[in-house]
Amino acid sequence: MTTDTSNETAGTASADAVLTVRDLGVDFFVDGEWFSAASGVTYDVRPGEILAIVGESGSGKSQSSMSLLGLLPSNGRSTGSALLGDRELIGMPNGRLRKIRGKEIAMIFQEPMTALNPSYTIGFQIVETLRTHFEMGPARAKERAIELLRLVELPEPEKRFSSYPHQLSGGQRQRAMIAQALSCDPRLLIADEPTTALDVTVQAEILKLMRNLRSRIDSGIILITHDMGVVADLADKILVMKDGVVVEQGTTEQVFRAPKHPYTRRLLEAVPHLGSKQRVTVTEPDRESGAQTAADTRPVVFEATDMVIEYPGRGRTPAFRAVDGVSLTIHQGEVVGLVGESGSGKTTIGRAAVGLLPVTGGQLEIVGRSMVGARPKDLKPLRTEVGMVFQDPGSSLNPRLPIGESIAEPLLLHKGIRGKALSSEVERLLDQVELPRALRNRYPHELSGGQRQRVGIARALSLEPKLLVADEPTSALDVSVQARVLELFQSLQREHGFACLFISHDLAVVEILSEHVAVMHNGKLVEVGTTAQVVNNPQDPYTQRLIAAVPVPDPEIQRARREARDAILDAQRAEIEREELDHAAAEAAGHSPHHEELPPLAP
Repeated sequence: MTTDTSNETAGTASADAVLTVRDLGVDFFVDGEWFSAASGVTYDVRPGEILAIVGESGSGKSQSSMSLLGLLPSNGRSTGSALLGDRELIGMPNGRLRKIRGKEIAMIFQEPMTALNPSYTIGFQIVETLRTHFEMGPARAKERAIELLRLVELPEPEKRFSSYPHQLSGGQRQRAMIAQALSCDPRLLIADEPTTALDVTVQAEILKLMRNLRSRIDSGIILITHDMGVVADLADKILVMKDGVVVEQGTTEQVFRAPKHPYTRRLLEAVPHLGSKQRVTVTEPDRESGAQTAADTRPVVFEATDMVIEYPGRGRTPAFRAVDGVSLTIHQGEVVGLVGESGSGKTTIGRAAVGLLPVTGGQLEIVGRSMVGARPKDLKPLRTEVGMVFQDPGSSLNPRLPIGESIAEPLLLHKGIRGKALSSEVERLLDQVELPRALRNRYPHELSGGQRQRVGIARALSLEPKLLVADEPTSALDVSVQARVLELFQSLQREHGFACLFISHDLAVVEILSEHVAVMHNGKLVEVGTTAQVVNNPQDPYTQRLIAAVPVPDPEIQRARREARDAILDAQRAEIEREELDHAAAEAAGHSPHHEELPPLAP
């Protein structure tokens, strides 16, 4: 395979580099044979520099970085050279590596919920790291831990110090993990997909935090990701991996402007680009979901009117209103994107649409049936008319059933199809989602993420639903796999003509698929309009922040977007401060209602 390693990585170690990697290889022993996961990996990382290692799942980017810390599984081995300053990491005894882990090389893992210990508080885990590497008393360690939580801008750091991981949101857990990783001021920080599952606004804050931190502590950073928008926003240099081999490397500008390897070009072409659709001049937003458009003539499949959904209280905990007064209409054949941060209520609406949550106020009609007060037996006929594609197909598919049986199950239960007819239907559905028929006897764990997601789509479409609810169906997929799944989704939607509520925090994906976009914030619908209107001329301040936070795969454009986003945030903060000052002044005036009538004080 052609390899371009022209950028500063000749055969000798660089004197000013934090890390010098030469000809690094990673192998795994499986069924009596050694299989290569990475080979010939060569690069340098200098102080204050961010190197992005990009590639699809299975390209070897994570395993090659894990080998630096001796974190490979027992059947793995690493070869080659990795110098931290003048010390060789490959082959270093575990006892010496333990002194380096956390103190000189720290790692931010992809999923903080599994990387943090659920049995201990956030504060305890940071204190443990500090006291392991430094002679520090409990009080000083606690003070330093709270200082770190404040540094990563975690709200209420004194309170969060005593919180357990499950009590924090995804973005807060990621910040806590970053605080732990930075606790010892490491010389090298390895960030493995640090923003994959985060909302765009939280992601933008985390990226801003990492930019600030590298200048504060002058550490080298290795950023492992498949998100080219994040790379454009953050990286100085890029190293592209495919099938365990480095196929291209260079500065961020070089790789984005003139990619040399065909794989790099395909990777960049597959990235959804916000604003890629033709821009239109918009003067007045479509704030009402029932706007007078051609879509109004189509039958209504989903209609919510002042809908309220609450989670019941427990003990002294009051009921939580997750959705508050939402009105939204979806017509037959229409795709509506529902976007917003985690906790905004968008998934709650999707679950209510398929009858998994009760509607506590207002109205919700799905395919002409009222969901308010609906009982389980009332919902059974609805199961044939509404399908759902879940965010994580790995956990939503039954691990004990081959995928052919998972796809066949709805047909058997609702239509009573059996025997050869059932087998033919399963094969037809596999063909539609472009999966080989031979996979029908495979179990979910034997399939890749993209293949599992296709199975989830086939199962959801098996009963020819009139409404499909797709909840973050591409959030965890590589960009090239995501591109193929989106193309498949578009072709199936055209073929079947189903209405779709597409729930996502990725506005670039929503722009590709949707005719209209609805924006949720804190349980309320803050803006509804055509996709072009919302993307190109957002009216609500929250929508403006949301769109400004989306990274685009172009370093120059992303730099301008970042500056524009900071300007928007500064202006909104200034407006809030002015309102608070005006409110305080009004309150002060209210306490002295006759102050204007008092005579001036004598000199």
